[in-house]
Amino acid sequence: MIKDIMNHNAEAAAGQKEMDALRKYFPQCFHADGEFDIEAFKAALPGGTTITDETSGFNWLGKNYARMLTNMDTTTLIRPDEEHNAKPENKDSHNVYISGDNLDALQHLVKSYSGKVKVIYIDPPYNTGSDGFVYNDKFNFTAEDLAKRLDVSSERAERILSMTRRGSASHAAWLTFMLPRLSFARDLLTDDGVIFISIDDNEQANLKKLCDEVFGEENFVGQIIWKNVTDNNPTQITSEHEYILCYCKDKQQITAAWKSKVSDIKDILIEKGKELNSKFKGQNLQQIWKKWFKEHKSQLGPLDRYKYIDDGGVYTGSQSVHNPGKNGYHYDIIHPVTKKVCKEPLMGYRFPEESMRKMIDDGRILFGEDETKLVEIKVYASEYQDKFSSVFEYDGRTAANELRVLFPEHKQIFKNPKPTFLIEHILSFMDLGESYVVDFFGGSSTTAHTVLELNSRDNGNRKYILVQLPEPCKPDSEAAKAGYKTIDEVGVERIKRAAKKIKSENPLFAGDLGFKHYTLEEPKEDTLLLMEQFDPSINIISPLEVKDFGLENVLRTWLVADGYGLTEDAEEVMLGNYKAYWKDDHLYMINPDHDFDESSIAVLMDKYNGEPFSPHNIVIFGYSFGFTHREELQKNLRTLKDGNKTLTVNIDVRY
Repeated sequence: MIKDIMNHNAEAAAGQKEMDALRKYFPQCFHADGEFDIEAFKAALPGGTTITDETSGFNWLGKNYARMLTNMDTTTLIRPDEEHNAKPENKDSHNVYISGDNLDALQHLVKSYSGKVKVIYIDPPYNTGSDGFVYNDKFNFTAEDLAKRLDVSSERAERILSMTRRGSASHAAWLTFMLPRLSFARDLLTDDGVIFISIDDNEQANLKKLCDEVFGEENFVGQIIWKNVTDNNPTQITSEHEYILCYCKDKQQITAAWKSKVSDIKDILIEKGKELNSKFKGQNLQQIWKKWFKEHKSQLGPLDRYKYIDDGGVYTGSQSVHNPGKNGYHYDIIHPVTKKVCKEPLMGYRFPEESMRKMIDDGRILFGEDETKLVEIKVYASEYQDKFSSVFEYDGRTAANELRVLFPEHKQIFKNPKPTFLIEHILSFMDLGESYVVDFFGGSSTTAHTVLELNSRDNGNRKYILVQLPEPCKPDSEAAKAGYKTIDEVGVERIKRAAKKIKSENPLFAGDLGFKHYTLEEPKEDTLLLMEQFDPSINIISPLEVKDFGLENVLRTWLVADGYGLTEDAEEVMLGNYKAYWKDDHLYMINPDHDFDESSIAVLMDKYNGEPFSPHNIVIFGYSFGFTHREELQKNLRTLKDGNKTLTVNIDVRY
C-alpha cells in the first residue's frame, strides 16, 4: 500500500510511462539489459514513415519534473464520509465528490476509471496574478537526488526546487502544475471522450501548446470563444471573453460521440410542426403547439427552447437584435397590434433599418405582446446547426444569480462561479448515456448542478465526479462569514441545495440526486516514520496497526486501486471469528490476525470448495498479519490448488 508506493516513487523517473508503453508494444526493440534500440524501432515502423530530428519542442523550467510526477503515485488514503454516505439519498448513489488535492485524486481515479469518462470539464486557475495561484510542492527532493532523477545539472535542479518549494506564479510554474493533471485526465477519457478547458489570455497560448503535446496536435477539436462580458464603453482593446479549448482522446472516434441526438430532435420538431400546420390550419395553432411542447419538453434536450410555430415551421425568439457594441442603429419599429413604437435596445439595433424592414416583411421578427418588449429574431429549427459555434455569446454574470437562488441569505457566496448554461451547452452535444462527467477543479459545483438538472429533465442517468481542494475560504469572504471553513464545504452544500430544489420542482423524478463523499488524507508523520523504519524481512512484529490508518480508509483505497471504484462496496465475510471483506476477484484481510486461527483457514477452504466463492487474489494488510499465519495460509492454499488444478489464488501482501 503506502510503503509500496513510497518505494515505487523513490524510483520514478520522467518518461517511465512512455518506456513502459514501448516495451509493451515493441518488445523486440529492447536488449536483454533493458536498453532501447532506436534503430530496431525505426525498422519496426511501416515503410515510408518519415523520421526527423527536427522538432518544434515546447520546453520550460520544470517540464521533466512535471513528467516525473506523472510516473509517481499518491500516498494518500481515501477516507469515506460514513455518516453522509449512509443516508438514504446517498447510499446507492453513483455520483462522487472528493475533497482533496486533484493530483492525488487523479492518481486514485485512473486506477478505477481509466478509459471510462466521456467528458471532462475543468476551470483551472488562470494565473492572472490576482486569482491566488501559486505552485507549492509537497515533495522533499534534494538537489542531488533530483539532478540524478532528471539527468540535469545540479544548478538546474536547484532552480526547479526553488520554484516548487518557495511557491511561484510564473508561466513555468503553471505549466509544471498543469502537465501531470492533464496527462492523468487523458488516461481517464474514453476513446471517444473529450475534455473542455476554460482559460483566459494569461495562459491560453501556453495551454494550447501543452494540450497539443499531451493529447496530440491532431486531436485538437477546436477553440470556443465565450463572450461572457459586455463592455459598453471601451477605451482600448478590452477583454470581453474567455476561451474554452476542446481536445479529444482520438479524433477518429468522436464523430459518433457528437450528439447525433440533436439532429434527431430537430427532425422531430420539423415534422411535428408540419403535421400541426396541416392538421390545425386556421385554428389556435400556437396553443396546440404549446400543449404538445409542454408534454414533450423533457425529451427535447438542447432544443427545448423552440417554443413557437407558424407557417414557416418551428422557431425560437431567443436571438437578440440589439447591438452589444458601442454604436448601433437607431430607428423606430411600430408594434403591429398596439401601433406604438417598440422599446429600442439601449445601444441600438445591430442591423441597418433596411435589413430590419426586410426581416419584418419576411415574417422573421417576433414581437412581444405589446411595445414594451424588445423584438427578437425568429430562428427556425430547420436552421439549427448540429455543431458547436466557435463563438458562444452569453453573459456569465447570470451564474451569480443562480447561486443567489440557492443561497438567498448570501449576496455572493462564491466569487466568479461558472453558469450552468455553459456546462449544459457543452454536454448537449455529447451522447453521455450513463457515462461520467468529471470536473477536478470543482469550485462552486456548477458541473454537478448541471448534471442533476439535465437528468431531471430527460430522466437521464449521467453521473459526475467532482474534486475540490479544501482550500480555506478567505477570512473576509461571505462564505467564511457564513461559517464555511473551506471551498469544498461550499461546493458540497451547493449540490445538496440544488438537489433539494430539483426534487421540489420535479416530485416525480426518481433519479440519482445524492452523492458519495470522500476526503483524501496523508498518514500522520509518526506513522510515516514507523513505515520507513519497518522492514518485513527483518522485523517479526510491526509497531503499526490498522487503527493507525483506519480500516475503512484502507479498504476503500484498495477497492479503488483494484478497479472497483468509489461507489461499489465489499461484502463482509466471516471466517470463523475473523472478519474479511470480499469483492468479486479480491478477498481483503485487513483486520489484525489475533482472531485468525485454524478454524478461519478451514472455513476459507470450505468456501473455495463449496460456495460460488473464488477470489483469485487474497490481499493481506502486512502490518496486521504475522509471518506464521501467512505461511499457514500459503500452505493450505497449495494443498487446495493440488486438489483443483484450475484454481489460481495469489496472496498479495501490501504495506
